Parts: sequence; C-alpha cells; structure tokens
Amino acid sequence: MESDIVRVQEVRQRMECSERKAYEVIKQLNTELKAKGFITISGRVPRAYFEKRCGLQKKERLETC
Repeated sequence: MESDIVRVQEVRQRMECSERKAYEVIKQLNTELKAKGFITISGRVPRAYFEKRCGLQKKERLETC
C-alpha cells in the first residue's frame, strides 16, 4: 500500500535529483505548508501536495492478477 507521505528517497527518484536537492525541495514544500497553517514533519511531505507542486502525475498502480 502506498503511503500518503513522501520521503527524501522517493523525491530523489521521482525528480531525478541529488539527495541534497531532494531535502531542499521537501524543506521548501514544508515551509509553504507551515505558512498555510499546517503541521509539518521534517524530511516528509504529503504525497498529494508534492505531486501537485512539482507537476508530477500520480504513480500508476500495478494490478496483480
């Protein structure tokens, strides 16, 4: 089951960037969320917000037969 939270390794893979850049992206997104009054956790960001702000489509789920 896919988590509602994205961590640095997934950001790194999906954006094809370095670990450092992935942490910067998460930090920026969390700063935006804090400004809107949301509670944030360092190193993690909600999947839906990450995908929306980064212009990524939701990952397709593979169905097993």
